[in-house]
Amino acid sequence: MKQPLRSFSRRHFLLTAGVSAGAALMKGCSLNPPSPSSLSPKAQALELGSAQMPEVPGIKLGYIAIVESAPLIIAQEKGFFARHGMSQVQIAKQASWGAARDNIEIGSAGGGIDGGQWQMPMPHLISEGLITKGNRKIPMVVLAQLCTHGNGIAIAKKHIGKGIGLDLTQGGAQYIKDLAAAGTKFKAAYTFPKVNQDFWIRYWLAAGGVDPNKDVDLLAVPASQTVANMRTETMDGFSTGDPWPYRIVRDKIGYLAVLNAQVWQDHPEEYLALRRDWIEKHPKATKALLKAVMEAQMWCDDPKNRDEMVQILAQRKYFNVPTQFLRAPYEGEYFLGDQLTKIVDPKVRTMYWKDNKASVSYPYQSHELWFLTESVRWGFQPPEILGEADRIIKSVNGEKYWKEAAMELAAVNNQITVKDIPQSTSRGIEKFFDGAEFDPSKPKAYLDSLKIKAIKA
Repeated sequence: MKQPLRSFSRRHFLLTAGVSAGAALMKGCSLNPPSPSSLSPKAQALELGSAQMPEVPGIKLGYIAIVESAPLIIAQEKGFFARHGMSQVQIAKQASWGAARDNIEIGSAGGGIDGGQWQMPMPHLISEGLITKGNRKIPMVVLAQLCTHGNGIAIAKKHIGKGIGLDLTQGGAQYIKDLAAAGTKFKAAYTFPKVNQDFWIRYWLAAGGVDPNKDVDLLAVPASQTVANMRTETMDGFSTGDPWPYRIVRDKIGYLAVLNAQVWQDHPEEYLALRRDWIEKHPKATKALLKAVMEAQMWCDDPKNRDEMVQILAQRKYFNVPTQFLRAPYEGEYFLGDQLTKIVDPKVRTMYWKDNKASVSYPYQSHELWFLTESVRWGFQPPEILGEADRIIKSVNGEKYWKEAAMELAAVNNQITVKDIPQSTSRGIEKFFDGAEFDPSKPKAYLDSLKIKAIKA
């Protein structure tokens, strides 16, 4: 049986966590800020009574420059934080997920951060002390899901025509295995070990008959180095978030084999999570923060705001990319497949408030259980951890704060009603492109049904 995540090598990740290549790549691509005349007015501040006035006006949040961070950036730029009494919020770009992890350990008082954007299940791993220095437990609370979709798996152009697409059983799997047999394993990367983007590429490979633990080499590389590593052909594939997959296509150094929206439509993506000690000291500020993020998510999903959102995100201080690298994906337009076939499907675009099924923003406990179950599948956590799933999830999940914030917001924003507040902590059975199903009431049955895994369920 594999060891728990405590065996994860921090040194290995830190060796890959530099951002100089990404900075060099972006040189000359920075944009001027949008002109004031091109922006809609900022949100109007509310008159808050003592019951809702936050204990403090500020918090320091970390983010990574990918589309999942948009609600935090928009809440800042469009005045939603200030609207709810949080006029001194700071959002700080993180060099890598490893840097974000290190900064949450020290907190804003020590020059770090109080929370921000996280891949799942990083908040759980930090809470359990599995990826922190000295295995120190830093309790976290997951407050909201930030978005769905917006991620893909890009493949280097030298593999065009080899069958590496959504369905690897059509020749791609054998091609990858032949590379391994010849001693030149297919090398693919994700942005942090044992979380979202690692899970996405593993699921896709395994569904096509490729064992990610035996047939390929997987490693962690920061999102900012995605394009540079593909350009120099030191990487055969990359699992990461927009705008980087689309840039790889636009720069003609690779192609998109698959969108995660195709693997699992309306899948959970990254989340807003804070240190529990900050929340316990500032419960009203926590709800104010949530209300601001919710309104930002609604704003992001409104088609009439899309051009302005792209202008804001593209700025040098945020994503630092040309606007065209963001605009098409937000419309659900992608070049897919090894012949660069264009698809246009609004159902696969990034969504922030509502998706094709239900709420995006609400932190479903059933989704957290899937991430925990996949951790067991790949040997990142021991099988017996599923017996503690209820404790682990409930200790981190903050749906209580989400619901309270949503109820308060409904009183001042007619875009949200009681019907928008989920009544169940489970979204129900989840279906994947290969026919597999995850029933949150039967995680063991899901594990048993999977052919490729690191453990016997």
